[in-house]
Amino acid sequence: QVQLVESGGGLVQAGGSLRLSCAATRSIFSDNALGWYRQAPGKQREFVAGILTGISTNYADSVKGRFTISRDNAKNTVYLQMNSLKPEDTSVYYCAAARSFRILVLSRVECWGQGTQVTVSS
Repeated sequence: QVQLVESGGGLVQAGGSLRLSCAATRSIFSDNALGWYRQAPGKQREFVAGILTGISTNYADSVKGRFTISRDNAKNTVYLQMNSLKPEDTSVYYCAAARSFRILVLSRVECWGQGTQVTVSS
């Protein structure tokens, strides 16, 4: 069973916005912190944003003030609103789930989505 399904990626000009969505199974959504990672070609996968089961959020320094993570408990969905996009934000974005603060650590992520491509043109 696919547990995390991303959508919302695409091509956008620099300065534009996109919103990514990640639909989770109910068990995954209710028991875990959720987050977003990204991976550009030739680079290591990196943490972007995370949200715990409450409202506590964490962001990578590179996206603070531009990206916002949120969760809709009624829809079992986590979102990543991306504003003021830059060409360096171009990556495959992955939804992730892990127990609590483990969401902040790549090696501790327990469940991954299939990824969605975000391309920002200059």
